[in-house]
Amino acid sequence: MSDNGQHCQFAPTRAQIEALALGALARLPDPFRSHLSNVVLFVEEFADAQVLKEMEIDDPFGLTGLYTGRPVGDPVQTGDSPPTVHLFRRPLLDEWIETGVPLDALITHVVVHEIGHHFGLSDIDMHVLEDMVAP
Repeated sequence: MSDNGQHCQFAPTRAQIEALALGALARLPDPFRSHLSNVVLFVEEFADAQVLKEMEIDDPFGLTGLYTGRPVGDPVQTGDSPPTVHLFRRPLLDEWIETGVPLDALITHVVVHEIGHHFGLSDIDMHVLEDMVAP
């Protein structure tokens, strides 16, 4: 795979997607990075059926990422699971092929959007942050 994942002979693996996501997280400005130590990153093939049902998404290719957890600043409750970012490999690869957007840029977009939920950012703020960490 090339640096941006655009020219590869085989579909990028979960590990390669994870590496691109970790690269995007590493490019976040310090004030954000300092609040990510407890965020867990998962790369899965697809969202599970229960998640799709709860989100009222019929097509498993319709969800590329998901944040679960309490945003920064919300009081922690006993029994809370750590905040998580889920990336869904097959929908990401499908969007990559359909749009022609470089894979690293697509992964950055999804990661920043999901991390934006962790910080309670608006969509406009997420776009500004995405521009700051663009590959």
